[in-house]
Amino acid sequence: MKIATWNVNSLKVRLPHLLDWLNAVDLDVIALQEIKTLDDGFPSAELAAAGYRAVSNGQKTYNGVALLARGELRDVVRDMDGFADDQKRVIAATINGVRFVSVYVVNGQSVGSDKYAYKLRFLDALHDYLAGELDRHPLLAVGGDFNIAPTPQDSHDPAIWEGGVLCSGPERAGLNRLLALGLHDAFRLFPQAANSFTWWDYRQAAFSRNLGLRIDHWLLSTPLAAHARSAHVDLAPRRLERPSDHAPLIVDLMPGV
Repeated sequence: MKIATWNVNSLKVRLPHLLDWLNAVDLDVIALQEIKTLDDGFPSAELAAAGYRAVSNGQKTYNGVALLARGELRDVVRDMDGFADDQKRVIAATINGVRFVSVYVVNGQSVGSDKYAYKLRFLDALHDYLAGELDRHPLLAVGGDFNIAPTPQDSHDPAIWEGGVLCSGPERAGLNRLLALGLHDAFRLFPQAANSFTWWDYRQAAFSRNLGLRIDHWLLSTPLAAHARSAHVDLAPRRLERPSDHAPLIVDLMPGV
């Protein structure tokens, strides 16, 4: 089973990129973030023609998440029970016996801002939500844009980024609490090239200069992590004209999960 997570930064704008990419890359499950469209405007027909079923938790202009799969999506749940939130940032479904969650964590704007405080509350709620998911689903895969670079090596210039939003101690503590549940950063299960990132600002030719951050992740439960055999960032979609500012992260799982 090959799975991917990708913040498309507007599905309406990036749909041709997504369809071309799906045709080129053999994937079983895709978690999308920042689809920026309501559910009734979700391109289900176009994705079905490409061979994928889909469920979404959409929002106009902002946010929104989705899951695509070649197989059936069962027991679909939108949002986190007990966390009152108008922002559409979570969707979950069971696919071929594995529980998948697509999550989009807020950027946080700046340390100390209201959006930063919301981000920390969201991470606390996500911890409790995923603890419950793990109790019910030993095979759990959580993919998404977490807007957190786990360590200094996950930013192009720690001297610039350390302590600021995306790289602050409380954000990293929130991510580490998720990992402490028994989840594993799939990318770091394997040797990786230095300066491997998933996001680059549109400004200052950041992508061509590789001035990026690794903020998109697959977190796998221990039984599922044991089946992982590779993880890599696919840079091809980021090289296209009018790309998303994120690149997809792909994890390959051994058959028979």
